Amino acid sequence: MRYVNLGRTGLKISTIALGCGNFGGMGSVPALFGKVATREEAFAIMDKAWELGINYFDTANSYGGGLSESFIGEWLKQKGTSVSDQVILSTKVYSPVGDGPNDRGLSRRHILRQIDLSLHRLGVDHLDLYIIHGPDPETPLEETLHALDDLIHQGKVCYIGAANMPVWLLTKALLISDRFHLHRFEWVQNSYSLLDQAEEHEMFPLCQDQHFGHTPFSPLAGGWLTGKYRVGEPFPAGSRMDLRPDFRSLVSEKTYPALDVLQRYATERGVDMASLALAWVMSHPVVTAPLIGPRRPEHLDIVNSALEIRIDTEERATIAGFFKNDNSQA
Repeated sequence: MRYVNLGRTGLKISTIALGCGNFGGMGSVPALFGKVATREEAFAIMDKAWELGINYFDTANSYGGGLSESFIGEWLKQKGTSVSDQVILSTKVYSPVGDGPNDRGLSRRHILRQIDLSLHRLGVDHLDLYIIHGPDPETPLEETLHALDDLIHQGKVCYIGAANMPVWLLTKALLISDRFHLHRFEWVQNSYSLLDQAEEHEMFPLCQDQHFGHTPFSPLAGGWLTGKYRVGEPFPAGSRMDLRPDFRSLVSEKTYPALDVLQRYATERGVDMASLALAWVMSHPVVTAPLIGPRRPEHLDIVNSALEIRIDTEERATIAGFFKNDNSQA
């Protein structure tokens, strides 16, 4: 495993991060709470991730209805300080955590309530990384940034970041932080994969200019880039596409031929398709550490193989070109 600084911070994270969105559910979908990775399965996944050298664990207060944070906290307690002092934790705030009108968003009230609940579930006295899970159009950005700045001054948070952010809003946040002398966002966490290359157009240039870190989620596009979904065949029972129909928007009928080309290319190169797709994401100089969200320990087998693959600029363009003519977000 290799370790790199996250943006301008002095924090070193593994170049592949563990996404814990499957612990106790599948993301923030209430209907799936308690129906995916159990406590024991989550522990096994974290055990393997740690053995592989992954030191960055990412979750959210809404994942599994809070179960994801709780599982991580219990695992850290079981492991003791020799592990817990070395794991870099990030969690998020914004998504609904209840049915009340104030159980969501980025208001000062919600942030101040949720940080303490997250710290309690995780069993820590501060967070290394705290992320807004998305923009809140109903709360002034100034209010959110002032609240996050207060958390840093209180010692509850070390660094702040933003997920699912458009370039214009992230730029506005930087201007507000500069104007009011607030701690700024230091990295961004948006979707990026061969099926979603939109980050390259505006976000990556901003990250490069501002020395932002970038920890992309869904580098395998919800499993599409593993080869498990085939044209004309039903989605495997219990798979992400089976349980989360919203992810199906990533592809069109034209995507399947591109996936076939990627599969053939990977075979000719002597590597598996998923490892190649992950290595492609990692090969962009702006990318700090992609998040992979395994549902079983064996899904982490691609980590070492992806780390061994080297992709130069020319090959990056060749592989990206496989998906330029489909209707995905490339």
